[in-house]
Amino acid sequence: MPKGFFITGTDTGVGKTIVAAALVKAAQFLGFRAVGMKPIETGCQKTVESRQHTAYGNNFLNPADGMFLRNMSGAEESLDLITPVRFENPLAPMAASAIEGMPVEMAKITNAFATLTYKYTVVIIEGIGGIMVPITKNYSVLDMAKDFGLPVIVVTRPGLGMINQTLLTVNYALKEGLPVAGIIINYHQPAEGTIAEQTNPEVLATVCPVPVLGIFPYLGHLGSRAIKEAAVKNLNLDMIKKYL
Repeated sequence: MPKGFFITGTDTGVGKTIVAAALVKAAQFLGFRAVGMKPIETGCQKTVESRQHTAYGNNFLNPADGMFLRNMSGAEESLDLITPVRFENPLAPMAASAIEGMPVEMAKITNAFATLTYKYTVVIIEGIGGIMVPITKNYSVLDMAKDFGLPVIVVTRPGLGMINQTLLTVNYALKEGLPVAGIIINYHQPAEGTIAEQTNPEVLATVCPVPVLGIFPYLGHLGSRAIKEAAVKNLNLDMIKKYL
């Protein structure tokens, strides 16, 4: 049975990639062979890559988040395993797929995940956008999370408005039968010192049906060592280990 987490967020831009990398580092610190995966990435930059001919042809789509996760994992896997489905337009996959005339090939994702789970004991999967982002007309990020069958971690912002967004995401995920391990509050930008930032973690810990697994700080330098140290210091490793 595959081990790991499926990372979703209350919105796009909340820092799922950083948190996914931190969870890879946490799992490695706990002694697991871990790798990060982002099955679908949009907003990829198109470059000419003569050395690597993939299913995408010579116009190689550079998945910045996928490359970051691969680097933070210390892995040398092909990007076709880390991010098997890529689009150029920075849109929901369904819209990008329609504009670019390329289907979302779920078989690529399934095969890549099978390969990674054979090679690694823990796979940390980063979803795209929020939990209801449409991948195809009848298939959303929520459906993808169900298919992977991994515990879900919800990444949220620290500031004003995050309580409502977090509870909506967590409660809907639970209603739909997803196993939600907890939430991580992520500072994707420097702290502003607002009263909301100061009080929201305690409020969420009181009213949210799943635990707060950590408050991840803003990092000015996103190096491997800095992310590892922040993960070990700020994430609840005991609670995370229970799922691995």
